[in-house]
Amino acid sequence: MPNDFFEESKETRLLFWGLGQMMRGAAYAAAFTVAIGFVLWAIYGLGLLLPEESRQTPSPYGAVVVEVAETVA
Repeated sequence: MPNDFFEESKETRLLFWGLGQMMRGAAYAAAFTVAIGFVLWAIYGLGLLLPEESRQTPSPYGAVVVEVAETVA
């Protein structure tokens, strides 16, 4: 890569363009990851606002337990 800023070659221009595209994609991925983190944090915060009684109730999934009948041949 030449050090001449005003007379860069096509290869140098393509290299910097590719690097710029990769950095843009990394920034989009970071923003998306942070947005998901904020959404999960908001759900957690809303859960903390619920009354204490709602956290002490039994799980609703206990009624879904399926008993398997064991047969001996």
